[in-house]
Amino acid sequence: MTKSCYIQIPFCNKICSYCDFCKMFYNEELIDKYLDELKEEITLSYNNEVLDTIYIGGGTPSCLNIKQLNKLFDITNKFKLTDNYEFTIECNFDSTTHEKLDLFKKNGINRISFGLESINKNNLKILDRTIDKDKVIDIINYCHKIGLHNINVDLMYAIKEETLEILKKDITFIKSLNITHISTYSLILEKNTKLYIEGYEYIDEDLDRDMYDLICKELKDFDHYEISNFAKNKKYRSKHNLTYWKNLEYYGFGLGSSGYEGNVRYEKTRSINKYLNHDYIKDNGIEFLNIKDKIYYEIILNLRTKEGINLIEFKEKYHNPLEYYYDYKKLLNNKHLMKNNNHLFIPKDLYYISNSIIIELLEGEKNEY
Repeated sequence: MTKSCYIQIPFCNKICSYCDFCKMFYNEELIDKYLDELKEEITLSYNNEVLDTIYIGGGTPSCLNIKQLNKLFDITNKFKLTDNYEFTIECNFDSTTHEKLDLFKKNGINRISFGLESINKNNLKILDRTIDKDKVIDIINYCHKIGLHNINVDLMYAIKEETLEILKKDITFIKSLNITHISTYSLILEKNTKLYIEGYEYIDEDLDRDMYDLICKELKDFDHYEISNFAKNKKYRSKHNLTYWKNLEYYGFGLGSSGYEGNVRYEKTRSINKYLNHDYIKDNGIEFLNIKDKIYYEIILNLRTKEGINLIEFKEKYHNPLEYYYDYKKLLNNKHLMKNNNHLFIPKDLYYISNSIIIELLEGEKNEY
């Protein structure tokens, strides 16, 4: 049963040099049309389940004005929610105001995810971002003042000319904000981004590894519950993102969103013209899943988390133990995988090479489905 919902707001005041998400420049008339169509799409597809999580992402949802945000919340207020729900909205500090935060609180938002990335001037110049440290502190303080205590801040690293000292200053500043969650991202060069087109190059791989190790060291007092994510404690883990990592079903609404319902994973169109004409699904954007596909996603997503694969739940879902489908004895023997209390997981000191470990596990397929 679908218990989570992602909503894409693909508008930004400024396009960052590294961003490959579905986005476009702020346009008041177009936003109004988009919100009308979003309401139509949700009305057609939402089956009145009681949801555990809603996540409004982008783009930059906080770039919407008060009137537009009210229109958005008129839509989201139609969702039924559990008593212990998590309702997140993504924001940039430069487009967030006290008035908007009050509106978020009024409409049930109880978690905010801020894009900070860095406070270093050279990093920000490369990323095409602007950050005012005083504004950051003011907005975080106001969140706490009105009871919005569940706050994530994004940190980006592995940026050209960045040093370990620069990264440590970023981490120190973020930790000083008294927040509950930190998401970290090593810069990825995606096609169709400004950095990729300009021929920007990755930093040295050894330095990238050193930076990841530094982040883990500096955030050792946090709950490192997923390869790139750190929570103040277990209570503040992102429930919505855990939906993805646990391979659970979720709605995807809006331009460029994706979803997983039943035996189908789908991607929505990135064409605003198609979307506004009720043509929501991307060309070739539907993947019909068989049991082999579902197990594949289960493995690659579960193993991103500290707990890894719950072997009891896996057997209940797929009728056979994991070793029936994949041979992982070698990975256990060389301690690239660990088993404890019916959980199979990657040890923390090997998170950085987790992709190669997962690939090796998948190569042990027995072809018995």
